[in-house]
Amino acid sequence: MRPRKYLVSLALIVAGVVSSHFSTASSAQAPGVERVNLDYQVAAILYQQKAAEYRALCYQAFNLAQWRLNADLDTKNVRKLPKTERKMPRAIVVDIDETVLDNSPAQAYSAKNGIGFNLKDWYAWGEMRKAKAVPGSVEFLNYAVSKGVKVFYISNRDEVQKAATIENLQKAGLKDVSVDNVMLRTKESSKDARRATVAAKYRIVLLAGDNLDDFTSAFERKSVADRFAETDKAKNEWGKKFIVLPNPMYGTWENAIYEYGRLTEAQKSEKRAAAMELP
Repeated sequence: MRPRKYLVSLALIVAGVVSSHFSTASSAQAPGVERVNLDYQVAAILYQQKAAEYRALCYQAFNLAQWRLNADLDTKNVRKLPKTERKMPRAIVVDIDETVLDNSPAQAYSAKNGIGFNLKDWYAWGEMRKAKAVPGSVEFLNYAVSKGVKVFYISNRDEVQKAATIENLQKAGLKDVSVDNVMLRTKESSKDARRATVAAKYRIVLLAGDNLDDFTSAFERKSVADRFAETDKAKNEWGKKFIVLPNPMYGTWENAIYEYGRLTEAQKSEKRAAAMELP
């Protein structure tokens, strides 16, 4: 899940959508554009791409999600719910990036070529529709659909990416993906309003995401210490209603280290070094 600036003109999207965009790494650095050192991300990218431990954590998360869903499908547990909730159809809310789709190739491209995040490259990657499924995601979500559960994909990808996003999800093997249940950002980055729209008609059984903002606005723009505190407050929900996927590459956890400031790469490096706890 990565918050993005929006309200970008269609012309910018078209300019960024070039089929060979990511195949010309040697010429990626445009004249006059300063190369940024993103070497600190390499280990995180390799962990996501090459560590069997990463795959195991993903399978563990979705196995746990299925176990929780099966428990909810048990009629004796449904009887314990308030009458108004018993009659509501079930829904699952999931983030997309690093929860269902793996964008590590795009992250690797940026790190290898020293290119900081920019919408042109991000849109170009999305238009390629090449993101693979996060391990275990397709099996679990298709299982949920087979049980009559509605899956909603709530992401902070920009609305202009909707067609490409739907096609990528379908290409990855996911069933029941449409304009109705893929809810991208049109205004604010907070997902509360979109979650509320789902909750108005469905009983949300569980939520899955790689970023704490995917679960509740209680984590939004909080300091590192406050994110820890909010995580502790919600400790009974982890593995029960909230299913977390690993993402060491990027996220609000990193923004919190930078105190949500607009910093240079050098300033970010200083913040990262200062944040480490030493003996």
